[in-house]
Amino acid sequence: MAKAIMIQGTMSNAGKSIVAAGLCRVFRQDGYRVAPFKSQNMALNSFITKEGLEMGRAQVVQAEAAGVEPSVLMNPILLKPVTNMGSQVIVNGEVIGNYHAQEYYKMKHTLRPAIQKAFDTLSEQNDIIVIEGAGSPAEINLKADDFVNMGMAKMAKAPVLLVGDIDRGGVFAQLYGTIELLTDEEKNYVKATIINKFRGDLEILKPGLKQLEELTKRPCAGVVPFLKADIEDEDSLSERLVNSKTAKIDIAVIRLPRLSNFTDFTVLEATDGVGVRYVSTERELGRPDLVILPGTKNTISDLKWLRQNGLEAAIKHLNDNGTPVIGICGGYQMLGRRITDSSGVEGGGSIAGMGLLPTETDFAEEKHRTRVGGRVKADGFWKAFDGAELEGYEIHMGETKLLDGAGPLDQLDNGHADGCASGNVMGSYLHGFFDSAECRKALLEVLCEKKGLDPSDLAVFDYKAYKEKQFDILADGIRNSLDMDLIYRILEAGV
Repeated sequence: MAKAIMIQGTMSNAGKSIVAAGLCRVFRQDGYRVAPFKSQNMALNSFITKEGLEMGRAQVVQAEAAGVEPSVLMNPILLKPVTNMGSQVIVNGEVIGNYHAQEYYKMKHTLRPAIQKAFDTLSEQNDIIVIEGAGSPAEINLKADDFVNMGMAKMAKAPVLLVGDIDRGGVFAQLYGTIELLTDEEKNYVKATIINKFRGDLEILKPGLKQLEELTKRPCAGVVPFLKADIEDEDSLSERLVNSKTAKIDIAVIRLPRLSNFTDFTVLEATDGVGVRYVSTERELGRPDLVILPGTKNTISDLKWLRQNGLEAAIKHLNDNGTPVIGICGGYQMLGRRITDSSGVEGGGSIAGMGLLPTETDFAEEKHRTRVGGRVKADGFWKAFDGAELEGYEIHMGETKLLDGAGPLDQLDNGHADGCASGNVMGSYLHGFFDSAECRKALLEVLCEKKGLDPSDLAVFDYKAYKEKQFDILADGIRNSLDMDLIYRILEAGV
């Protein structure tokens, strides 16, 4: 059976996911079979495994860091918010239904056996399990039937490293206050603290570290600086959504209220000469070289938002004047002429789409989940894409019908065409569309030709190799800032 160590945080976005990914990489480099685990994840960024099962992307990134194939065993429960008060509940990769928060809390205790079984199975297959918590263990209103923070630590008999975010301020109060709100039994699980996202002179911080250790009666395992590793973010608070850079090619991604899988565009952000901006108003939109409508958990609701705040009209005006538009998944559905919810997936009814693609979409009750590969079939404005190899996954509730004038786009290995193009607009259900080097090369050719630029100035790179390098950079940062000897002793001693 594997030894386990757990990363908990003082709040959401304290950096638990990245620290866990870094430890996964370090342990792998040290020769151990290691796997990540998070009993319950709440996120709109999800992934489809080879078996066609759905899981959170944070554990996918951690699995990549560990050098292992992602498995739903690593994230047995995924909650995908559908409203401010409810979520779609996915257990072992399969949807079991939509639940209001109160309904879910009444039934969540029935999911504990699934969590225990998933963890035990992973434990039998690995040497080390790196467990990630959620939010904070000091959410005293949520402790009943907890199985994601201290409840999970107890189930796994895992010692805990508590991470605090110094960038937001008050890190000493975060760490000390969190520990003080725990029961005596729970405190016994916390073996060390970690200060994350530090920038500045460490010498100035050291007196505070000494006092923190005296107050908490626990060692500080280290201070992790802001690391220059380009690792996919899970949290919707991600700085990617507010950062922008000046570049030769300006891409505007519409920041929909229920934006999902924004990691589809991480590879574009990493491309030299390409700037990706996430915009939510007509003023922010400006005059980009390309507009992308991303995936969304609520296509109809977000289309109404797009219409009400003027962005739909602005996008259509840009497109009429030559700006190309691409839609991915829910964004693809929006670009069509009509969306019908005959099954009541999003409350029922029918709504006119943006009318930029000759398609119609009807929602179905059963979610479409699959990993696929194939090639692009394109001509006209998008001719550079013709024959480009692609691979990715699909997660959607609707079936889209191509009407007269729609050119099929994704020619998949299963013979299915899951996208279309018309004029300077294209749409695809495929998450990971831009991960293909051939597709990125084609996109840059199209955009550079339109701007009169030389596409050879914008390098297309091997994204998989790039990610491996970033994981190694992350591991180096973790080794240099954390006391790995202490962490190994904590891992060995257990609780």
